[in-house]
Amino acid sequence: MAMPAALALTATVALASAARAEEKGFLIGIVEQQLANPFFAKLQQAGVDAAKKHGLETMTAESSVAGDSATQLAAIENMINRGVKGIVLDPANASALVKIVQKARDAGIIVVTTNTSLEPATAADASYETDNLAAGELIGKWAKARLGSTPARVAMLDYDLSDKTAKARHDGFLKGFGLTETSPEIAGTALTQANVETGQSSMENLLSAHPDINAVYTINEPAAQGAFLAIKKAKKDIVLTSIDGSCSGVRSVADGTIGATVMQFPSNMGQLAVDAIVTAVNGGAKPTGINNSGTILITDNPVDGIESKDSKWGLENCWGE
Repeated sequence: MAMPAALALTATVALASAARAEEKGFLIGIVEQQLANPFFAKLQQAGVDAAKKHGLETMTAESSVAGDSATQLAAIENMINRGVKGIVLDPANASALVKIVQKARDAGIIVVTTNTSLEPATAADASYETDNLAAGELIGKWAKARLGSTPARVAMLDYDLSDKTAKARHDGFLKGFGLTETSPEIAGTALTQANVETGQSSMENLLSAHPDINAVYTINEPAAQGAFLAIKKAKKDIVLTSIDGSCSGVRSVADGTIGATVMQFPSNMGQLAVDAIVTAVNGGAKPTGINNSGTILITDNPVDGIESKDSKWGLENCWGE
């Protein structure tokens, strides 16, 4: 017996609604770097939590060591085969994952990067990351203001400057301070491994060669904490700066070890990336471009004209243990 037209229409609408409901239950892949690093762990957890708020499931993967793009490539291949609708990727290598990301996008998957972008950045749909140039500029301006009229003698404790983040922070600090690579105010530079041990040894060597150093840029807070040990041993009064915003780093601001740091927000990166994928999959605008996930200067020694938050606020909003 033929179904009445009204009932047929109702059945069609019901089937369409069911299809839309199934679409809302799609799978998102999250490919992170080593989760032993609290920054990466916070970023991944923020993405998982954001997906749960949308009622979605996630499948996750992490690289085994720094620069391990092979594990990430295999994870993305697996996610493509599993039929994910979106992938959040924190790339271990800026160029090695471009082809597999293109394969995912060709399959209709929205791919957004976090923390750092691919090379070229347009290889992914969009990126959500810290504006590290702006972060460096902010800490450079603060250091310059703290010295005031005192002639600057600056030490730069860097990480490998072929690394995009390290180079952006370095360049930003120089810009904020009003320096160039050849400025006579730069007393000395050193490459660290972005840890306490090399921060300390590099600072010891620089102070031995240039005892008049009065301001120090460091690539991250572990390097700054190491530099402080050398500064304390030498009994120097030096303006010490850094970037990251980990809870350990903010505690170092609170106890006076670090004069100021710039906090970045991995939780924002993960949440914004997942929200963008959900919007696009549900028919909204696709994410595009490099999007700043935010930076805040953390110091208990604020200066006029530079917005900042104190260490108490920092400890309420930091990441890591």
